[in-house]
This record gives sequence, structure tokens and C-alpha cells, in this order.
Amino acid sequence: MTPLKPQVTYDDFARLDLRIGKVVDVQHFPRARNPSWKVAVDVGAGRIMWSSAQITNYEPAALIGSLVVCVCNFAPRNIAGFASELLILGAKDSDGKVIVLSPRSEVAPGEAVF
Repeated sequence: MTPLKPQVTYDDFARLDLRIGKVVDVQHFPRARNPSWKVAVDVGAGRIMWSSAQITNYEPAALIGSLVVCVCNFAPRNIAGFASELLILGAKDSDGKVIVLSPRSEVAPGEAVF
């Protein structure tokens, strides 16, 4: 198990823009160093943001239409020439596969996570 990180304040947490997003497109990303997909996520109000996500244990068709939890206000990160604009949250299972975090019930894209 990963050790706990140092404590932060609520204000630190509140600066993160955590939202529910809906996956609308998944594309192959052969230039990525680690196996990844380019994932387009609707984060509400018609805004689509892209992520480089190491979630290739999921087939693209299984991801499209799914709800995910994302961080939307990190600065874009250059991944093999691709601007990754948001972070899709996940956790590794006992086999080391990344399991995408998602709400247990239907939530509208763009809803804040708190």
C-alpha cells in the first residue's frame, strides 16, 4: 500500500477543479512511452478536454459514454507531443491495472466533486 502523504489544508483541496466528465472519444496513442489512450471528456457546458490516460486495460468502446472523475485545472502537460489537459482519476487493482474512478449513480457531466 502507498504511504499517506503529508497533510494539506482544505484550501489546498478547494483549489482543485474536480468534476464528473463523460468520455466521448478514445483514440490510439502509439507515440506514448507507456501504453495510453487519447481520451476526450465532456466536462460540462459543451466543453471537451483531452487526456493522455494509461487505461488501456479498457477497450475504447467500453470507455465511450462512461462517467469519470477528473481534475480539470492542471496546466496542460506535453505527453509525446500531445497536450493532455485533464487528469482522469483511477486506482490500481491487485494486478496493477488502473481502474477508472466513476460515480455510483448517474451524474451530469460538469458536476463538481467535493
